[in-house]
Amino acid sequence: MGKEPDNFLPELPSQDGPQAGPSWGNPRWPLTDDAGDLTQALDPTDMIAAVKEAAAKAGKPSDNASIEQACRDSIAAMLLIRLYRVRGHLAANLDPLGLSHTKEPEDLSLAWHGFDGKEDKEVFVGGAFGFQWVKIGELYTLLRQTYCGPVGLEYMHINDTEERRFLQEKFEKPEDTIQFTPEGKRAILQAVIRGEEYEKYLGKKYVGTKRFGLDGGEAMIPALEAVIKYGGSLGVREIIYGMAHRGRLNVLANVMAKPYRVIFHEFSGGSANPDDVGGSGDVKYHLGTSTDREFDGIKVHMSLVPNPSHLEAVNPVVLGKTRAQQAFRDDLDEHQQVLPVLIHGDAAFAGQGVVWECFGLSGVRGYSTGGCLHFVINNQIGFTTSPKFARSSPYPSDVAKGVQAPILHVNGDDPEAVTFACKLAVEYRQKFKRDIVIDMWCYRRFGHNEGDEPKFTQPLMYDAIGKHPRVSEVYSERLKGEGVLDEGAAAEMRQQFIEHLDEEFEVGKNYKPNDADWFAGRWSGLHKPADPETARRNVHTAIEEKLFNSLGRTLTTVPEDHKIHKTLGRVIDAKREMFETGKGFDWATAEALAFGSLVSEGFGVRLSGQDSGRGTFSQRHAIWTDQEDEEKYIPLATLPHGKFEVYDSTLSEYGVLGFEYGFAMADPKTLVLWEAQFGDFANGAQIMIDQFIAAGEAKWMRANGLVLLLPHGYEGQGPEHSSARLERFLQLCANDNIQVCNITTPANYFHVLRRQMLRPFRKPLIIMTPKSLLRHPAAKSDAYRFQGDHHFQRILSDKTEVADNKVRRLVLCSGKVAYDLMEKRDEEGVDDVSIVRIEQIYPFPGEPLAVRLKRMTNLEEVIWCQEEPKNNGAWFFVESRIEEALTAAGHAGMRPAYAGREEGASTATGFAKRHQAQQEALVSVALGLSIRGKTAATKAARSKKSQA
Repeated sequence: MGKEPDNFLPELPSQDGPQAGPSWGNPRWPLTDDAGDLTQALDPTDMIAAVKEAAAKAGKPSDNASIEQACRDSIAAMLLIRLYRVRGHLAANLDPLGLSHTKEPEDLSLAWHGFDGKEDKEVFVGGAFGFQWVKIGELYTLLRQTYCGPVGLEYMHINDTEERRFLQEKFEKPEDTIQFTPEGKRAILQAVIRGEEYEKYLGKKYVGTKRFGLDGGEAMIPALEAVIKYGGSLGVREIIYGMAHRGRLNVLANVMAKPYRVIFHEFSGGSANPDDVGGSGDVKYHLGTSTDREFDGIKVHMSLVPNPSHLEAVNPVVLGKTRAQQAFRDDLDEHQQVLPVLIHGDAAFAGQGVVWECFGLSGVRGYSTGGCLHFVINNQIGFTTSPKFARSSPYPSDVAKGVQAPILHVNGDDPEAVTFACKLAVEYRQKFKRDIVIDMWCYRRFGHNEGDEPKFTQPLMYDAIGKHPRVSEVYSERLKGEGVLDEGAAAEMRQQFIEHLDEEFEVGKNYKPNDADWFAGRWSGLHKPADPETARRNVHTAIEEKLFNSLGRTLTTVPEDHKIHKTLGRVIDAKREMFETGKGFDWATAEALAFGSLVSEGFGVRLSGQDSGRGTFSQRHAIWTDQEDEEKYIPLATLPHGKFEVYDSTLSEYGVLGFEYGFAMADPKTLVLWEAQFGDFANGAQIMIDQFIAAGEAKWMRANGLVLLLPHGYEGQGPEHSSARLERFLQLCANDNIQVCNITTPANYFHVLRRQMLRPFRKPLIIMTPKSLLRHPAAKSDAYRFQGDHHFQRILSDKTEVADNKVRRLVLCSGKVAYDLMEKRDEEGVDDVSIVRIEQIYPFPGEPLAVRLKRMTNLEEVIWCQEEPKNNGAWFFVESRIEEALTAAGHAGMRPAYAGREEGASTATGFAKRHQAQQEALVSVALGLSIRGKTAATKAARSKKSQA
């Protein structure tokens, strides 16, 4: 702090009359420390009086000079306390290897505060740590023990005083510090031994097999058990875990209680599920499981979500699943019963942006889960990269400060400290419903996997690791010193556990797996399609006239006390006219009818995206905002039976899409939709699309009915507002894994949404939704299309009927370009060209297309027309499938031709005139107008008309 200024304290007030000398004025000097803030303060005059009174009670000198010095000492002591609360973690004993070279801050020393050599000096601290007066040496020792031991606490970045006080008391009150009974200590040791010996056993039995062991971080095992035990006592009835591969097999066995015999069976090359279940499967350290564990008579259900190798990708999935489970348990207000636990690696926690996206969701309406417990396995290395090259922050956990989450740094060689940290974390989460982070400093005894040679890149670290005893050895020696453990007790624990593993290993040789459980619980009654054809089959999706009219009233009735925007009033008037006339239903109204009818039938509907309430293009208006007080009114939320939710999400694609996938994973009875602001932006969530949406069922046998709404279409808005990258989704299509649609009528959109929930199975649905077609005068549907026997049509006929035997050229297309083609064809008076829309591109409707083609007996050529560049869009996908349909229809040898934009590195031009020229050209080529020579005549006719 340096030399004290001469005016460190103003003159003391006179004891005999009015104040002499300069006034104390403001500032207000601190006396006691409220949650480490130094905010509870007294006027200096009151402070002096308090110090003087305390001195008198303690029999200390109370003359002016003594009191002045006591005040100086008190302020310095309180600053010392505050700095330990703020920065003590920087001097904590965290690194088991002792390799951390962080320099201890100077302001944590007694010398910095003027107390060097004055350890016996008594200072007034006004109740801090339970003391009125305390010797500086005693206070210093207490501060070191509290804030610089095996647990370092970061909490002073938190704004809420109550939260800080809670954490402070848990650290500073003796009764709340790390304390375990002898039985508890032995149980912790036993859990650590299970973790260690299990890894060693796998390494011995399956030499050279990757397992991404927990070796060096085994203290996590008793700590996670503490989460179950203490969580259960505080109201938790379900825990949903997400984690990467390191330590996963250990967590599966020793925390989730997955039978060892099953894991041994899988290591031996067996399947965890019957052969007839199907799917490609995944490596062992990506698989999930679910189970129940019971502590003190309280049963807690647990599930570990399967995940890919893409680090942290599972995080939002866990949060979305948690939110859905909280909804099932009617726990969305209290967030008391379902706890998400995410286990991270240090480098990934600091490096992967989705970690922040998930933190950003933690307090947002519609996405909050009431706090997540984050456990960082801090290996102090990322693959082969040292921390100093892997991040720009002192700790990997620093990102959590952005949402004011408290952080507990803890030494992984001290299982009691790690278990204490988890216990405290659960208490905090259950009380305040906010995220909290445990940063366990440990090490990775082997390389990134057991076959790596880590000394290539970290020779000094791995020299230290090679000499370092295992966690159980460190802890058992400590327990023997405490008299808790007898000589040989640890060895006996090891031997008993190894014998148990031997028994399980033998049983695992003949283990027969049970049926897959992926259609249990909420999924009961659903199933896989019996055969690929079932995945293509339609169901009845029309609604009765009574429900149709009732929904019309809901969508067009404005509450009397709700002041809507005048433009919205015109939109509602237009809707009212649709229902009165039965004509001209647009895209947004059809969508609302689909949502409302599903809710009325008892389903849930959850729609989220960056502008989903209003709609990116001001088309949806699912939320009506009062223009005077901004009160929200959601018409569809007033419907009985089911639940309608619509949320404007954070500005995130990766995190939010993952969240919605997780929600849909848990709840097949809710239509879950994620809408991109523009379809192009879906590529910000490509990991979720590739690893979960397209492949989740094949890899992990987990069905999902998530719907992606991706605005798509070429209107000259440039390369980032045109293409939802249809080609990328089509490239992912195989084994009936997903559905990809590019729909052109409101009624067909209505039916495909309802089909998604009414079929007895779930598949992700990708829809290229329109932009200009939202208001296109030709893209409208009449009321009867939503009723009667109507259903989703995978192929739509030409709006202008052309007799099959008259068709010489067939133009197949998908999406908005169909209207450009029909308009141009009719304008040119062409009468032998038919335009057929492929509304569902995958699963490809080859059978109905072949039926249609067979009727065209005079067909000469088939064209595939698309707006996208040739190397994008659907052309590469549909070409061979169209040829197969032609062969099946008796047109063997005929192949489709291409009409569309040339190949391009960018999805679209950014110049409006160029866009228009390209669009006109591709339409003309598709219709054969350049061959027929009608384009020049049309231009002449237009010119003559404009002159007139």
